[in-house]
Formats: sequence, structure tokens, C-alpha cells
Amino acid sequence: MNRRLVRAAAVALPLALAAGLAACAASPAPSSAPAAAGDPVTGGTLTYLEHQTYTTLYPPQAGFYPNGGIVNNITARLTWQNPETLEIEPWVATDWTVNADATAYTFDLRDDVTFSDGTPVDAAAVAKNFDTYGLGDSARGLTVSEAINNYASSEVVDADTVIFHFSAPSPGFLQATSTINSGLLSPATLDGKIEDFGAGNAEKIVGSGPFTVTGEKLGTEYTLTARKDYDWAPKSVPNQGRPYVDAVHVLVTPEDSVRIGSLLAGQADIVRYVQAFDEERVSSAGFTVYAPQTRGVNNSLALRPTNPLLSDLRVRQALVAGVNAQEVVDTLFTDNYPVATSVLSSQALGYKDESAHYAYDPKKAEKLLDEAGWKPGDDGIRVKDGQRLSLSVFESLPQPLSKQTLELVAQQLAKIGVELTVKPGDAATRAVDNRDPIKSAISHEMVGRADLDVIKSEYFTKNRNVLISDDATLDELLLAVASEPDAKKRVADSQAVQDYIAEQAYVIPLFEEPQVYGAATYVQGFASESVGRPTFSGVWLQEH
Repeated sequence: MNRRLVRAAAVALPLALAAGLAACAASPAPSSAPAAAGDPVTGGTLTYLEHQTYTTLYPPQAGFYPNGGIVNNITARLTWQNPETLEIEPWVATDWTVNADATAYTFDLRDDVTFSDGTPVDAAAVAKNFDTYGLGDSARGLTVSEAINNYASSEVVDADTVIFHFSAPSPGFLQATSTINSGLLSPATLDGKIEDFGAGNAEKIVGSGPFTVTGEKLGTEYTLTARKDYDWAPKSVPNQGRPYVDAVHVLVTPEDSVRIGSLLAGQADIVRYVQAFDEERVSSAGFTVYAPQTRGVNNSLALRPTNPLLSDLRVRQALVAGVNAQEVVDTLFTDNYPVATSVLSSQALGYKDESAHYAYDPKKAEKLLDEAGWKPGDDGIRVKDGQRLSLSVFESLPQPLSKQTLELVAQQLAKIGVELTVKPGDAATRAVDNRDPIKSAISHEMVGRADLDVIKSEYFTKNRNVLISDDATLDELLLAVASEPDAKKRVADSQAVQDYIAEQAYVIPLFEEPQVYGAATYVQGFASESVGRPTFSGVWLQEH
């Protein structure tokens, strides 16, 4: 079969380690990368510090970066999205064809791929994976993957050929097969309930990738152990065989001071979540800062129009005009966090510059609020019909410096007479209350995916629905992005969504979010997949 190459445009460390280490704020520094030195060597253990513990390894729910960092390394996928070119390349699939209206995809598979328990990754196993991810199973708590649209069924032709059928065009499916949300797991693993994928069960997850999980200690550490038999890497990946390192020892280290201090003291080799204020400290000490972009929906504030205080377009427009994203970046972040000019990153497929809609203009904001009937009260907060213009937002722990960002935004909004209360992200009621537009009028959000479908994943009422929207027009526009087989038209559909969201003032984009890592210079070959999750199979440790 002729392969169709497409551009997808279309918890803390031991006290002894922590002793004496302290955080140190610093000014911004650009990303840097070490020069390769010599030939890769095999062996050794990489010590990696992770900011947060993982929550689930069920691939469709693995978007949270601590989850994805594991799934990316324990699963292979049908295809690989080259992080440099964004082209879709073979991995477990050797070839594929797509019919004219993108309702049928046929994949030819390698015949030498195995799961870590030795069972074959054959057409039947692949079919079971996508039947699970595409259809879900509510009885077992397994949700449908937001990366897969309009899935109908699978058809096993023979041991190494499988066809997937869709009830309507699904142009994003090919790229979906490259994401961690489509990581291939053994049929036996897929028989489990959602609880079986949760924290404490990592060693039981049987995947198809270059590592397995061993030695898990709930909430604090685990080890990614190299599979010596792994031999099916994508052709564009430098390491074509087993991982160079024997293992990656992962320690969950929430405290910034411990994480960065451990790196600088030589007690860790690489860390994730280098805060912006620590970037220069890391780089000036001779370490390497990596900041791959997430290429999806930007770090943003979602304004819930179903909250009565935000139902008036003029109020939402005033909030947009009253937030100074440039000040947020200049005050808290570095050059690795470009100011957003749309809901999508400028590196995202289908991006359109909407900066005219997002200009900071406090006088315009005050005028709009006056027109909407909100008048300044005695304390400066606007009042209408006896009600204060008082909104709330939860800190989002996965987002960099979320609390500080939201507090700065609250100061900006106070200048136009809007009260914004920032609630703690670890509150026991957050999971429920953040889905209530009355209790949480605004939500701090982002999502990474290098495909046009990412905008639907974020805003569609049956996906993440971060707006808690009831806007049928927006849903219709989002469905067009996910169902248009023509690549150029699909880009235009995505840009129409960006136009509409900007015109309706549903979102306040803040900045393009990277994943920021710090590494010792002897760590060679570190890379990430297309939206910044770590890939350890090519990492090797230079003698030092």
C-alpha cells in the first residue's frame, strides 16, 4: 500500500538531599542546547525529577504532563509525529491509505513488535486498542479519546492489516494515531477498569514502547526500565535500538527549591518544570535549558458565558480589554513564553493572528462596563442592581506560576472595577466547583496537541468544554474542523473558530506555554515528542 505522508495540517526527595538547597529568583534566559560529544554509550541510570505525581495511565486521559511523560515512554504508536517537521511517519504501522472522505483508514503493521509481556502487537491487538479508545466503555469508566472523532468500528483483515471505519469524516485520525492518547497497550491491560490505570498500578500496565515501569512507590517515585528487546523505533529517530540508558529513576519533587537545587548540586541529571524565575540560575551555572513548545491551545482564561455576570458580551469584551498579557509575561516569565495573539499558539497548525481583538485597552474596558450598566461602587468595584461585579477563578496547579498569574490579572481587573477572587488549586472541592460556572466564572486552561483538532478538544461541549458553553454555533464550527476532509478548508474552519471565539470574547489568551527542562551537559540526546513530553529512548550519559 502507498503510505500517505502528511503534515498534520491539515513527592519530595529524602531530607538529606533537600538540606541546604534554596530557590533563587533570576531574570529570563533563552533556551540552550549542548553540543553532541562522541558516540552514544549504553548503560547507566538517569535521575529525573518530576514536578507532580501522575494520576492515570489510561492513554485517552493521559494529557496531564506527568501522565504523558510515562505513557510516551512505555507505549509505541501506529505512527510518529516528527517533532521538527510535524510530518506523520511510520512506527508500528509501515504503510497506510485513507479514502477520499476520510471515513476509512487502512494500516499495514510491522510483524516484529511485541508488548512487554511478549505478546504480539498484531492487528487484533491494535483493533482492540482503538475500539476501546474510540468507543469507550462507561461501565468500566473508560472514556472516549478526545483525539478520535466519529469512530465507528475496526476490521481485522489479517494478522498485520487493520481497517478503521468512521461514521463521518475524521481527518484528524491519522495524527491521532501518533499521540500518547493512542498509545498501544496489551489486550489484557485494556480489559481493566479505569481504577486499574491509576496511581500505584504502573507496574501492571503492559505497553509496547521502549520502557516498562518498575519499583513504583505511590506518589513519590518509580523507575522506567529499558526493554532490551525494543527494536522498532521510527526511522527518523537517532536511536534505532533499545534505550541507551538502562533506567530512568523518576522522583516526584514538588518543591522548586529542592528540584533546582538538586540539579545544580549534581544529585539529579534532568528536571522538568524549571520555573521562569529559575531559568537564568540554571543556564548561568552551566546547565542546559530546554523549552519545547506545546503547540496547541494557549495558556488562557476561559470566560464562562453561562455565568449570569458574563452573559453580556460587553462585559466579556471589557475583561479581555482589561487584561494586559504583555505585563504578565514581562513580570513573571521569560522569552520562552511568547505573548499569545490567538487562542492557538503561533506554532499551532491553523493559527490565525487575532491580536487586534486582544489589545490591552483599559479605557475601552471602562466604557464597555459603563454601557452595560455596571457603575463603580464605593470601594471601586462595579455594581449593578445591587450586585457586585465579583468573579472567581481556581489556581490551576499544572500551569506554570498559575497563582501568581491570576493574582496579577486580578490586580489588572481591579483597575477597571472588576473583583477577581483567586481560589487555591488544591481545595478539595475544586474538581466539582471548577465545572460550575457560578462558582468558577473563569477557568485557567491550556492543552497541547499538534493537530487542528486541538481547538475542538478544548471548547466542544462534549469534549473538555472549558467554557461550560451552550453555544450551538460554536459547536457547529468546531465540528466542521473535525469533519472536513479537505486540508485547506479545514485550516479555514479552524481560523473561523478563532475568529468567532475572539468576536464573542470567550477567552483571554495569555502566553504560548512551553515545557521547560533543565539538564546537566553530560546528558546527551534528550528530546521531546511534538508537544513537549520527554522522550528518553535516545538519552545517553557522557562520561564526566
